[in-house]
Amino acid sequence: MKNLPLISLGVLALAMSACSPAEPNGDETTPIPPAEGETSDDAATDAATGETPSYAMAFEPAEELQLIKLDCGTIYVSDLYIFSVEGDYAGQTDTFTDTCWLVRHPDGDLLWDLGLPGELVEAGEQTQDVFTVSLEKTISDQLIGMGLGMSDVEMVSISHSHFDHVGQAGDIDASTTWLVNEAEYNFMFPEAGAESQAEGQSESQFPAFENLTRETIGDNHDVFGDGAVIIMETPGHTPGHASLLVNLPETGPVFLTGDLYHREESREGERVPAFNTDVEETRASIAAFEARAEELGARVIIQHEPADTNDLPDVMR
Repeated sequence: MKNLPLISLGVLALAMSACSPAEPNGDETTPIPPAEGETSDDAATDAATGETPSYAMAFEPAEELQLIKLDCGTIYVSDLYIFSVEGDYAGQTDTFTDTCWLVRHPDGDLLWDLGLPGELVEAGEQTQDVFTVSLEKTISDQLIGMGLGMSDVEMVSISHSHFDHVGQAGDIDASTTWLVNEAEYNFMFPEAGAESQAEGQSESQFPAFENLTRETIGDNHDVFGDGAVIIMETPGHTPGHASLLVNLPETGPVFLTGDLYHREESREGERVPAFNTDVEETRASIAAFEARAEELGARVIIQHEPADTNDLPDVMR
């Protein structure tokens, strides 16, 4: 099995409690231009079906708000013991999906979370301790299939800075604006000489983010200024963990949890992973999140839960 320089396998053994060095991908994928005589719409035609997907094409803003799931990998856990401080998950197994999300708005596009490292596509399945991770297709390649390139995405934001949510940061175009709250930024980039809040974490772990224009945001950040897309702080998993509310015109409000929960059982039992930075803060975030979801009648999507993510339409409107 190949060693993956982007993933510290020791970090994997800490169950996503800290992310590994996120160095730029040397094999960064660049959008492929149409062949001679071919239009950009032709280039985006699905090779298997011969049909053009229902996404708005590259360089054209979406006419209405859209939410599109991206497959950002799979994580098999052979023992879930660290996913509950109560210890009641010991000996259980589960397979998590790792989803990222493209929000298309008439005023621009937002990429939410960056998944597992793109190098896994070439390196293949990787196992360390109870974790086995794999990735079939990069975000960049999935966007190309929609007629988009990384340079078409104006903004990026991550629910938090663990390795399975920042893995393809090196593929983000330098023109992209990174939306991040101060608590998570300080967690990722502790002051020089200060002890990191995550074991082994240092300022050099996230160099790809340093190439981006940073916009520091507060709680309930209104991304487009019209109430359509809201980034809500839900700290505790990490100090600046956040969840995403998307008020779709047809589907209605959709709440993406980040890692507030990893599985439906965690939500039902309000279970908190042992590796969270603050257990009580997590419980307060759960209470605030659930109250808001109930008030809005929102559809809650646990980003790591296959039952929530597998059967979604190509485009949620």
